[in-house]
Amino acid sequence: MQALPVDAAQGLVVAVLGALQLAGLALVRTRFVECPAMDRPHTPWTGLALAVGGSIAFSGKAIIVKLAYRHGVDAVTLIMLRMAMALPFFVAIAWWAGRGQQALTRRDWLVISGLGLSGYYLASMLDFMGLAYISAGLERLILYLNPTLVLLLGWARFGRRASTRQLLAMVISYAGVLLAFSHEVNLQGDHVLLGGLLVFASAVSYAVYLVYSGEEVKRLGPMRLTGLASSVACLLCIAQFVLLRPLASLAEVAPAVWWLSLLNATVCTVAPVLMVMMAIERVGASLTAQTGMIGPLSTITLGVLLLDEPFSGWIVAGTVLVLAGVALLADGQRRRTAAAPA
Repeated sequence: MQALPVDAAQGLVVAVLGALQLAGLALVRTRFVECPAMDRPHTPWTGLALAVGGSIAFSGKAIIVKLAYRHGVDAVTLIMLRMAMALPFFVAIAWWAGRGQQALTRRDWLVISGLGLSGYYLASMLDFMGLAYISAGLERLILYLNPTLVLLLGWARFGRRASTRQLLAMVISYAGVLLAFSHEVNLQGDHVLLGGLLVFASAVSYAVYLVYSGEEVKRLGPMRLTGLASSVACLLCIAQFVLLRPLASLAEVAPAVWWLSLLNATVCTVAPVLMVMMAIERVGASLTAQTGMIGPLSTITLGVLLLDEPFSGWIVAGTVLVLAGVALLADGQRRRTAAAPA
């Protein structure tokens, strides 16, 4: 399948993701503006729509990064543009969620800085670097291993024993990634190994954030912590650019990269954070996570249509295995939660 021209691909991405953002913001407006507190709707379809829209918008990040790379921009510059444009939104989220809350202590700032370094700066930087070497579809499959990495880190930290279901789920998930990975190596070459390792390191970095953020989430709340930790990551990305690149190099960045970065910062970064949080509030974390399975599918579809990425039975089989493994893991967690005493 022949890839769409760059301008046509960018226009289609802008149209699709822009429509998702408008739909999400309309639901946000319904939730927080038009409906009084006691009359706010809690119909399942709105929560599902937010979860689906958030998942697709998140997955669109890889497509936008790959499109931007076609204009000769490097990862350091690209991630700086994205994070600099997202910074005002994250500061606003942190301020909004922190109204009337206790002031942050020195310990809070230290923990937030560490979480921002691991969960958002390192995870994002490694991901952007990896996308220079592998397809968007393979990147999304590797990142989708995150629940298994959280499980492994939980075993290492808390000494919990793995169940047979958990081990089976992990074997299935990693078999799927290896299947898709081996196929891409045959098509693209050995540099796929470097890209895969970078994206896997990104997934590990974000899993560390999830494992160690639990206590701080309880103290600050998920929205406040996300806003603060993401703001730290934004500042780190800006500082990294200032140290590694001359400011004059920004004049050489193609206009399309600026627009793609704005789209990445808003539609694929800030908007889906809000949409997923609202989805969790309406339909719960379990259903929201299950709906997130549409993310890898949408990334692979957009990659084939817009980027001319390879598509074959090997990719389909790998995707099915990864989704099946994560679903098995999630179902086991749901059963244990349901069986736990109240």
